[in-house]
Amino acid sequence: MNLRTLLSVHALGRWMLGAGVLLLGACGTTPEADPQAQAEPARLLSTPWPELPWQPFPLPGKRYVPFEASQVDGRAALRVQADSSVSILRQRLPEPVGGLRQPMQLRLTWRVDALPSDGDLAHIDRSDSPVGVVLAFGGDRSRWTGRQQRLSDLTQLLTGEPLPYATLAYVWSAQHPVESVVFNPRTDRIRKLVLDSGTDHLQQWREHVRDVQADYRSAFGEEPGPLVGIALMTDTDNTRSRLTAWYGALSLKPLSP
Repeated sequence: MNLRTLLSVHALGRWMLGAGVLLLGACGTTPEADPQAQAEPARLLSTPWPELPWQPFPLPGKRYVPFEASQVDGRAALRVQADSSVSILRQRLPEPVGGLRQPMQLRLTWRVDALPSDGDLAHIDRSDSPVGVVLAFGGDRSRWTGRQQRLSDLTQLLTGEPLPYATLAYVWSAQHPVESVVFNPRTDRIRKLVLDSGTDHLQQWREHVRDVQADYRSAFGEEPGPLVGIALMTDTDNTRSRLTAWYGALSLKPLSP
């Protein structure tokens, strides 16, 4: 293997740690859960798996800013004071716990005081979002292209875990229209659905209620597989931006018949 190939593999490997394993990766050390720090996520973040902890997930080579218990406008929240950083708080759903396929409703609330400087979700070097709720799904990897398989194989080599079959991220975009779907610039297995856009609602609480299955079908053109992970993610490292984000109550629950 020549030097250029080695450098390409190294660069790809660093990206895969950031983009592909934010929900499932096993590389590096996840901090021990502080009972006091975990109490607030347990109160604010409700899923069908209350026994599974929400844990911080720092990425190798990236600055991590913690999620802190806070109050804003009379609401309890988790605050992230982002500074050229990537902050992830995740709940991992191993099989068979994650094998739930019934229709699900996601209700989320968030608030930001600024947007990443010159952020662009579709641009490889500026794809930051001040807030995000990220869902990872299993599926039939035999349908992947050769390139997608190679990316997953590399991720497994680096982390011990393959890429999720598909990742759907609900985000706030600096410029893309609400309800638009933006493909990750490096892999179309990660797609971002814009819930808020632009600066009109800065410093305001925003609430969204989503039909997860309908959103997945809209983004990927197929039925979703089992949910295998959920995370909060505030990302400002590419644009070297500073901002504050707050996550309020979040619930994921089966849709009523």
